[in-house]
Amino acid sequence: MNQYWTIPGDNALHESTGTHGAPQSEQNPLVKLDPGLFIWTVLTFVLLLTVLAKFAWKPLLLMLDERNKSIEESLQSAEKARKELENINQESESILMKAKTEAQSIVGEAKTAADNMKEDIVSKARSEAEGQLEKAKIQINVEKDKAMAEIREEVVNLSIHVAEKIIKKNISKEENVELIKKSLDSMEGYEA
Repeated sequence: MNQYWTIPGDNALHESTGTHGAPQSEQNPLVKLDPGLFIWTVLTFVLLLTVLAKFAWKPLLLMLDERNKSIEESLQSAEKARKELENINQESESILMKAKTEAQSIVGEAKTAADNMKEDIVSKARSEAEGQLEKAKIQINVEKDKAMAEIREEVVNLSIHVAEKIIKKNISKEENVELIKKSLDSMEGYEA
């Protein structure tokens, strides 16, 4: 069962650890402090740092600066757009308020115009009614005068008729005139 857990070439790979038959006193060469290896490691690190500084860091820093500038420009343009949007909102609100006040003034003017028109119509109707009333009064007076004239004529005719009867009885002319006058005077008392 142990054979399933083994890796081919396992013994050769792990010889440096000292677990497979090597003496325990030897140290791993990678862990061992060697001044030559240390100097080469430092030199390699400094060389790599110089190459990276010259070829990688400057372009990276330039890219980061450009990215930072583009982000700042984007933020500035977003802030500018936000301010413009606020201005547009304020302008639209002021336009709406102006439209509301204009609408209210138009409604008020329409109401006053309607009230004036109503007053004009009512005054015209009153004047027409008064004119009709005056015409009716005039017509009534004309008809009354006409009726009075007819009554007077009838009274005169009756008076003449009475006078004829009286004349037949031999009344003097003066008595006849006096009798007619009295009859007319009594008729004038009946006028409305």
